[in-house]
Amino acid sequence: MFAGGEHVHNPAPAAGEVVTGRGVGEAALGLGKFIAPALWGRFGSVCRLFGLTAGEERVGATFWLLDAPDSLREQSHRNVDGAGLGYFGPDGGVVLDKQPEPAFRDQEFERAARQAESSAFVAHVRWATAGGRTVRNTHPFGMKGRVMAHNGGFGSLARLETELGPYADLVLGDTDSERYFALITKETDAHGGDVGAGITAAAGWIARHLPVSALNVIVAAPGELWALRYPDQHALHILDRPEGGELHVRSATSSVHAPDLADAASVVIASEALDGESGWRMLAPGELVHVRPDLSVESWIAVPEPPAHLVPLPPGNPNIDT
Repeated sequence: MFAGGEHVHNPAPAAGEVVTGRGVGEAALGLGKFIAPALWGRFGSVCRLFGLTAGEERVGATFWLLDAPDSLREQSHRNVDGAGLGYFGPDGGVVLDKQPEPAFRDQEFERAARQAESSAFVAHVRWATAGGRTVRNTHPFGMKGRVMAHNGGFGSLARLETELGPYADLVLGDTDSERYFALITKETDAHGGDVGAGITAAAGWIARHLPVSALNVIVAAPGELWALRYPDQHALHILDRPEGGELHVRSATSSVHAPDLADAASVVIASEALDGESGWRMLAPGELVHVRPDLSVESWIAVPEPPAHLVPLPPGNPNIDT
């Protein structure tokens, strides 16, 4: 535990352990079926996602906050909304290190990121403010031994809470993202533990029934990772990387350094195609990727239909397909 933040370590089967994300709560979005144009900017908040899995290998990750001026640390000077890292301990339990303040002020988070070792990582930095800066509203967060982060937004949360039923008890914060994760968890349980089927069913239900900006999501379990890009408004990229040479990639919004990957293959998911590596591929709209423990990658169009009620991004929003 550190001042203003949280460090959580639960066994993998735990049902709770929820600290949430995007900061757009029911009060901000309202209960109506559609969203007023005045709220579109909130849906356009910029969130940067990063996921990494080395399959069955545990690797030390030295990334995110190390390299200025093109690192997430530098970006957090403009972010002021928080940052977080989720990974898995040696026993497979979820570990969350996050801070609802700018990453450049969060020395404890920076230290945890440098020391993190896991078979899978999920990181998130939010740029724009749309809700309370609390630990419970900071990505990533965990449920039932999994870690999740979301980039996008949707409304009519009261209707979603009705759909959640008893799974609403997993929700401790006031964000759409945490409720999205609770629905993924519900649908995963309903599909016999198949996370891909759970993401598909959850995203499909939201797309049919609620006003949607984007449902881009990364979900990780020990040695596994799932990622969905939906619909086509927010970018999400994948890199299938063989072993040989350290991973050190960067862009205007992030920097990643993982020396241990010189001896281990990996798959990376990121909001941007980071410089320093070739072979990035933009996921297609509706495409869901599953990276297995052996690092084989399966992908398919999981949500083929566009949202019933799409909320367009404002012109010039950095999330737009790049």
